[in-house]
Amino acid sequence: MQYRDFGKTGIRTSLLGFGAMRLPTLNEDASQIDEEKAIEMIRFAIEHGVNYVDTAYPYHGGSSEKVVGKALQNGYREKVFLATKSPVWQVEKHEDFERFLDQQLEKLQTDHVDMYLMHALNKERWEKIKALRFFEFFEKAKAQGKIRFAGFSFHDKYPTFKEIVDGYDGWDFCQIQLNYMDVNYQAGVRGLKYAASKGLAVVIMEPLKGGKLAKLPQKVQDIFRRNRKNWSAVEWSFRWLGNFPEVSVILSGMSTLEHVKENVEIMKNVTSNNLTEEDLKLIEETRKTLGSFAVINCTECGYCMPCPSGVDIPENFRLYNETVMFGDWKGGRGIYKWLEGQKTAASFCKECGECLSKCPQRLEIPSLLKKVDSELTEVK
Repeated sequence: MQYRDFGKTGIRTSLLGFGAMRLPTLNEDASQIDEEKAIEMIRFAIEHGVNYVDTAYPYHGGSSEKVVGKALQNGYREKVFLATKSPVWQVEKHEDFERFLDQQLEKLQTDHVDMYLMHALNKERWEKIKALRFFEFFEKAKAQGKIRFAGFSFHDKYPTFKEIVDGYDGWDFCQIQLNYMDVNYQAGVRGLKYAASKGLAVVIMEPLKGGKLAKLPQKVQDIFRRNRKNWSAVEWSFRWLGNFPEVSVILSGMSTLEHVKENVEIMKNVTSNNLTEEDLKLIEETRKTLGSFAVINCTECGYCMPCPSGVDIPENFRLYNETVMFGDWKGGRGIYKWLEGQKTAASFCKECGECLSKCPQRLEIPSLLKKVDSELTEVK
């Protein structure tokens, strides 16, 4: 297992982190974790060098923290850095920060967590936690020994990411979505390098884009096969991320023991600056080829924004393109349902036409949003 410095904290973490968001389940019910299999997987990972375990309050309907807590009994807790997250969307007053943390410590059967994150920050949630004095909570929790390092996970655009990084001197680390398809998405590579320049450790989530990059179309697989290194699609993804020295941990949401074994083996050989120029060219060709499958010619320039009705136009087009690109209609419809809950989905378009004159690609945005809504709305 490869280990890296965790930012300015003085500790070293395994490059592979165990993400407890996609544990094996029973009866096709995400809240019913197959505890025997999950515990076996987590302990196997730890026994083979993984020392970073990540969970969160809502994972598996609230069951993930409980199972992780069970897995870390019998001496395993002392072998890992344990990370979990504050459900900031449920925090209504300052005291709620501590109330949720205490609940989580009880579920995890521990007196402290090593890494504690403000979960899934965006512009709105950032303003909310500032108003609720999250920084006072962090300082108190650190002083009480309930947490060691303060961080945040992020889902918004780069300017907001930069604002959050710069908005609190107490950040020790951050967690961002990054893979070779998402180089400019959300925080992106630019965010990775900016956070690292400030001394923050950077933890990577969605390295396989929700598993999509592990199941590439045949045309794309053939690109990688031109390289004689015989790496799997998963290994190409991990090696691309590990090539960045700024990456501290790559989280993988593993669902089977076979996933754990495969990832542990891959991570034995992933080092920074490990890719050749030829390797990087193949990955770039792969990215462009996948991008060519897009059916809506949106460049995500953002000129159409803000939408008077609150629709996130580039995000809806991006989601639709990726759904078609990978053929993952179930996953795409699930994310679209989440966008509906955020009131940013295509269904909220009022066809005012304000966006039409702003689009450099001259896209018929209202009609395309109708197409997105009709094809991504879940079949009842």
